[in-house]
Amino acid sequence: MSQQSAIPFKTHGEWQPTLMGGPRPLVWLIALMGIGLSLFQLYSAGIQPLGLFYQRGIHLMLVMMLCFLIFGPRPGKARGKVMAVVDAGFFIASAASGLYLVWFLDDIMARAGFWNQTDIVMAWVCTVTLLEASRRAVGAGLTIIGIVAILYAVIGSRGPLSELGEWMPGILGHRGYSFDRVGAQLFLGQEGIYGLPLGVAATFVFIFVLFGAMLEVTGAGRFFIDLAFAATGRQRGGPAKAAVLASASMGSISGSSIANVVTTGAFTIPLMKKLGYRPAQAGGIEAAASTGGQIMPPLMGAGAFLIAEYTRVPYLEIVKVSVFPALLYFATVYLLVHIIAIKQGMKGLPSSELPKVRDVMATGWFFLLPIIMLVYLLVTGVSPMRVGFYAVMGIIVIAGVNGLFVAYRQGKADNQLAASLKNAIRAGCIKLMQGLDLGARNAVSVSIACAIAGIVVAVVGLTGLGLKFSSMMIAFADGNILLAILLVIIASLILGLGLPVTASYIVLIVLVGPALTNEFGIPLLIAHLMVFWYSQDSNVTPPVALAAYAAAAIAGSKTMETSVQAWKFAKGLYLIPLFMVFNPSIILGGPLPLVLWNGFMAILALAAFAAALEGFLFTYMKAWMRIVLTGAVICVFYPDLLVEVAGAGTILVLLAINLYQHLSNERATAVASNR
Repeated sequence: MSQQSAIPFKTHGEWQPTLMGGPRPLVWLIALMGIGLSLFQLYSAGIQPLGLFYQRGIHLMLVMMLCFLIFGPRPGKARGKVMAVVDAGFFIASAASGLYLVWFLDDIMARAGFWNQTDIVMAWVCTVTLLEASRRAVGAGLTIIGIVAILYAVIGSRGPLSELGEWMPGILGHRGYSFDRVGAQLFLGQEGIYGLPLGVAATFVFIFVLFGAMLEVTGAGRFFIDLAFAATGRQRGGPAKAAVLASASMGSISGSSIANVVTTGAFTIPLMKKLGYRPAQAGGIEAAASTGGQIMPPLMGAGAFLIAEYTRVPYLEIVKVSVFPALLYFATVYLLVHIIAIKQGMKGLPSSELPKVRDVMATGWFFLLPIIMLVYLLVTGVSPMRVGFYAVMGIIVIAGVNGLFVAYRQGKADNQLAASLKNAIRAGCIKLMQGLDLGARNAVSVSIACAIAGIVVAVVGLTGLGLKFSSMMIAFADGNILLAILLVIIASLILGLGLPVTASYIVLIVLVGPALTNEFGIPLLIAHLMVFWYSQDSNVTPPVALAAYAAAAIAGSKTMETSVQAWKFAKGLYLIPLFMVFNPSIILGGPLPLVLWNGFMAILALAAFAAALEGFLFTYMKAWMRIVLTGAVICVFYPDLLVEVAGAGTILVLLAINLYQHLSNERATAVASNR
């Protein structure tokens, strides 16, 4: 979890960025570095694209420099004089390693495989600096995994630490490599620190994170939240349903489920508690909904871009096939919220406490324009990085024009047109600087996590660990695809204890991807989507549920109780990927009747599962009905048409009985009230 301090901004008057415990020169240096990083990314995305290593080298250099300015050696503790000197050393090392790669890139490429001593020294300077940046910005877990990966590369029989290789199980043994060879692989190899994961972060991900930051500072986040409340607030459990909708709209853009919890949860959780949801329930609903934002197109955190790069499937195709599963997930959370609201006899909020759709749209309709433009450009085949550039510029122009228009009307009314326009321009410049700064800060942890993931990828390629891990997986599963998927779930949960979602996905797909596709016959795209979905579980699954912990802090509930609730509401996160594996037509397409049948079965099974989980749909269910309904859901997931039909028929009969019981109860109540 990021250890970044809260960095509040003043929205009026002078722009005064502040950092807890930091002297003013440091604060301004951080702001200038952040703005400079964002401007560099905009330049390379929309004006002058750069070569791969130039782009990635400059990006990581600026990100690490910004990291050592923002994060001190110990979270929450001010830097002393000694540590200030240490941090200055890391800051210089970040700049030196990046500049060395960019300045001497042609020479380095010319002597590929015959590195000189300076190359090796700079390789380890960059690697050690990156590991320390990871410890500060991402956490100790990912840093330890990076160190373990490096150690694994050098403890083989011919490595400098060969004596440690005796402790390795036979299947994991390898020849071992020198520190020079490993350093060159990490720093100068095609699959090292500057490999594909960092490439995705330095291009597509950053520009969309910047877009999300611009939406946030211009007020778009509040607009989407108000729109969700206006649409659902009067319904039973309205604030909880609004949380689901707001998280779906904002989560895929924010790039972080935790950021989504903090943004939307600050509004939705208190209202859910006011309506009657227990604090842990309110926090769990928000955590589950915010986690869903990471599987919702167009951004999907960083997932859509990474999956596209690894599978060579066009980005737009990834977005298209991910829409239906994401909607299924949110529909499941929405249904669970609705069932709880009915069970607990909740009512909606009164109209006087809710915004009106007409008023919300009148004051913020223009926030929809950059979203519409983004989707249109993607559909027409424009490069995602260029689309992100246009989207950022679009929100800047649209918000600026709206601010000038509002200032013009106010100035005309007050007879102070010049002063009003001047203040509007000043406020707009402040928000622009805030957005550029915030976008850079939000991207630091993602970029560093991707760079560390590159270390793991490099070691896996160098040592052949991926094939060995796949062999172990095949041996343990013994040809059983369900057991193989269970092993993926367990591995994702363990990795999620210390890794952010993006890094967890990269590490896991490198290790288990070959076995899933080659040995168990799972199509490549579905294997990647399955691993990506399961990599989200560390946000909502005890004992480490990061999004749930953030929600618990807002709700004032116990962290473990909140994470259990989040785990319950996010069950679609486990079931939907399983359905993809056994019914690939909902992702890969096929004959229309088959696609429609599988879509119907998925909706029916998830609705039945929600009913069995809560013991309620139209009215309360008896224990035997819940047991039979659960068995029927399992049958629907079974890859046999007759078994599927039997399960679907059983579900329909049981739900019809439940509806009949509900109608009978209503008639009995009506008769009793008329007497």
